[in-house]
Amino acid sequence: MIRCAFLDSPIGRLRLDAAGDALLGIVLDPEIVLDPEADERPAVGAAAVNDPGSRTLAAAAAQLGEYFAGLRRHFDLPLARCGTPFQQSVWRALAEIPFGHTANYGEIARRIGRPGAARAVGLANNRNPWPIVVPCHRVIGADGSLVGYGGGIERKRWLLEFETMAIPPRTAMPPAFRP
Repeated sequence: MIRCAFLDSPIGRLRLDAAGDALLGIVLDPEIVLDPEADERPAVGAAAVNDPGSRTLAAAAAQLGEYFAGLRRHFDLPLARCGTPFQQSVWRALAEIPFGHTANYGEIARRIGRPGAARAVGLANNRNPWPIVVPCHRVIGADGSLVGYGGGIERKRWLLEFETMAIPPRTAMPPAFRP
């Protein structure tokens, strides 16, 4: 049975979907009903029982809340196993892009050992069922432009600016200790 919960966030209402102990996906536009037959992602956005008390959904909501509060840079959530081996390799590479940084499609293609597959990386990026948690918003065009984001370019811009602002400036030396 698919369970869902809704989370209000700075980028709008999010729908979290889970089955058992795994997060199936995050829907950035929950008012849009996805056709599970036309969408390759497993049941994300399909009919579900609203169950905000689910441990999996509660953990996802808590971690997303910490992220939006600037307290979390990495997620530790059980994700549903899905996607082709190629998609999984792209999603693993996305998860390695550091908070507040970006990579382009060609860089991701090279990281997974498929240097000529930038377009295929873009398609896999588009099929990422866990936006924010698996940070597909950190992938940009080769020229640095903000291209392609399932939640819209404005959300992508907001997430990237948020992450840049959430990184505290580094100081050359820590302040001196005074007893």
